[in-house]
Amino acid sequence: MPPNNSDYLEVAHQRAIEKKTHVSFPQLKYPSLREEGLRDPVQWLMGKAMDDGAEGLWRVHDKLYDLKEFVENHPGGAEWLELTKGTDITEAFESHHIKKIAEDMLQQFYVRDAKTPRNSPFTFKEDGFFRTLKRAVREELKKVPKDVSKNTDMITDGLLVTFLLSSAMSCWATNYWVIWMSYIVASVTLGWVVVASHNYIHRRSNWRMYIFNLSLWSYRDFRVSHALSHHLYPNTLMDLEISGFEPMIIWTPRKDKPIYNKFIFLFELVFLPLVFIMNFIKRVTLFCTRDNFFKNHFRWHDCVGFITPLWMYLVSGASLYDVFIMWLWIVCTGSFVFATIGINAAHHHPQIFKDGDQVSDVTPDWGMHELEAVMDRPEINNNHFKVMTFFGHHALHHLFPTLDHAALEYLYPVFLENCEKFRANFRLMSQLDLFIGQLKMTQKKDPTLLDERK
Repeated sequence: MPPNNSDYLEVAHQRAIEKKTHVSFPQLKYPSLREEGLRDPVQWLMGKAMDDGAEGLWRVHDKLYDLKEFVENHPGGAEWLELTKGTDITEAFESHHIKKIAEDMLQQFYVRDAKTPRNSPFTFKEDGFFRTLKRAVREELKKVPKDVSKNTDMITDGLLVTFLLSSAMSCWATNYWVIWMSYIVASVTLGWVVVASHNYIHRRSNWRMYIFNLSLWSYRDFRVSHALSHHLYPNTLMDLEISGFEPMIIWTPRKDKPIYNKFIFLFELVFLPLVFIMNFIKRVTLFCTRDNFFKNHFRWHDCVGFITPLWMYLVSGASLYDVFIMWLWIVCTGSFVFATIGINAAHHHPQIFKDGDQVSDVTPDWGMHELEAVMDRPEINNNHFKVMTFFGHHALHHLFPTLDHAALEYLYPVFLENCEKFRANFRLMSQLDLFIGQLKMTQKKDPTLLDERK
């Protein structure tokens, strides 16, 4: 374990600068392609394949498996395996499969042992925090009501219907105040329903995951940047939701932060309304410039976002120009709602781990790390509507992302019991404190020591 002083941090930072190694986990390679191009999900997958030693197969721990014959039969949908071919899927396999049957089935696809060590710091020891908790959760889920997800579906569908009706009303109405009220309702419900649809993106393929694409973003891209990157390696250099905002917003502690970071609050007010549109423009750019992008990554559902203006035009009878302008206003305001909720939800605060901070173990239990990179908000977790629209039950969702959000509240007894047993750093903080902490992280230049994160 590294000493609890600044010498360790100084040496680690120097190594990162000179050799491009990880700061908090200096034994790892610096992620390939992290600083290149548009930092898009396809590029992230390419870089990960370069580092993982999977040899074009699927790697789980230190073994390689050939799953190509299983792709179409995968219970979660073929897309998960299509996206991850040629990479190390250890963290995804462990967190996405709670039942033991997946481990048993995997063995029939074994090819050979990997030739290189894993380029990930995280471990999954049988008697460690995460696997012990997973066994307890496996039993606890048997007690969860079978119809628990109905409330989740009802909230999501209600938001979708409200969004469609209010967006049409914003163009159909003639009264000034009705137009404004409809615009506001449509914008907020767009942001909320996109947040709510994220619950379905983590799970087996289903129609509600396409709701995410109403934002002009791609749920397929989000599966990479969020489910396969951010969720599995939160706040590390492998987290695309950290690197993807750089150099505009820098949340990791760095001494060379640009001068405009001092005005980050004003910058976020300008930047966050453009997140949806910028992701769409990035995708179009890649379609036009990258070979075989349509064949390899572009899909029919990337056009789902244009259903909204078509719906508004057909229902309202307004001119195409007026519909287009109102739609852009709704998309940009909805983008601001979604992005503001997201960046202030759980991960950015001086007491939350960021790559560069000191760690007590350079090969930590994956579940223990997840809690170091997350804080929960009691005022959000006390109501299922807020859970669905403000990324609630964040810690448990990170640990078991494929579970419906409604099932997570039933797991707190065994979760808290194991947190106490393993002394896991599960913390609660108010939404206001997290908002302030997020702004502080954009200014933070010095890494955090161990005792400062408790």
